Amino acid sequence: MPRHILIAHDLRDTADMALCRAAQLAKQFNAKLTILHVLDPSKSSQEHEQAKQALDRSLTQYAPPGSQLLIRTGIKPSETVLQQLNALGCDLLVLGGHHQRHDFFSGTSLDRIARNCPVPLLLVARNDFRPYERALAAIDFSLCACSALGQAYRLLPESADLHALHVFEPNKGTPKQVEAQLTTQKALISQLLEDEAQNLPATGPSLSHSVQQGGILRCLQAHLKSTQTELLVLGSHGRSALSQALLGSLAQHFLHKAPCDIYVVR
Repeated sequence: MPRHILIAHDLRDTADMALCRAAQLAKQFNAKLTILHVLDPSKSSQEHEQAKQALDRSLTQYAPPGSQLLIRTGIKPSETVLQQLNALGCDLLVLGGHHQRHDFFSGTSLDRIARNCPVPLLLVARNDFRPYERALAAIDFSLCACSALGQAYRLLPESADLHALHVFEPNKGTPKQVEAQLTTQKALISQLLEDEAQNLPATGPSLSHSVQQGGILRCLQAHLKSTQTELLVLGSHGRSALSQALLGSLAQHFLHKAPCDIYVVR
């Protein structure tokens, strides 16, 4: 976990940040690393050559020995990326975060990749490439959220801390009724994490959990800020209506406004 990493490099500064993180993970797991660039067919041959030279510089500076470079041409880069993921049998896709609108992977293209990516997606927004130390996973009772937690556990080094946060939005009721609901939620989440731990490797990061009452977006943002979390773990969607409403919209929000690296698992 992972064995073959694909990074889609679009020549922006954040793409080099993503390449550095992908290189760190490739070394951590002794994984194969492939760098993919999609040329715009509307550009001139001179612009194509300049792009290739820029890629060569990035690979020389940041990629580990043995990394593979693939250059393809396509009108829709997102479709090319998804095609190559399947063709190469990659099990992790890495992209650079987007802090401003860009024609390559912004807007609907990024959404399309996130919705259809068959493997975990790592969006890199931090200019720090040491192994992750602090990660936060948004957890509910869906299979998707539990899968994301398990994938993150396997991605993180043993020295890291992984915290699972469940946000509880109570039904209307008296303060006593709300307190009873909160107590029930805490018991259910504790049991869920105990059950999930049975499926995790014997060794891995330190795993903790908590339940907070309030809005899920606000609670996640507050926790990220207060703990200086480096990696936010999200399920992109699940089978339940609750998961669709919470984690699906969260993934979309944080992919476009990433406060840290974002790890999205279907």
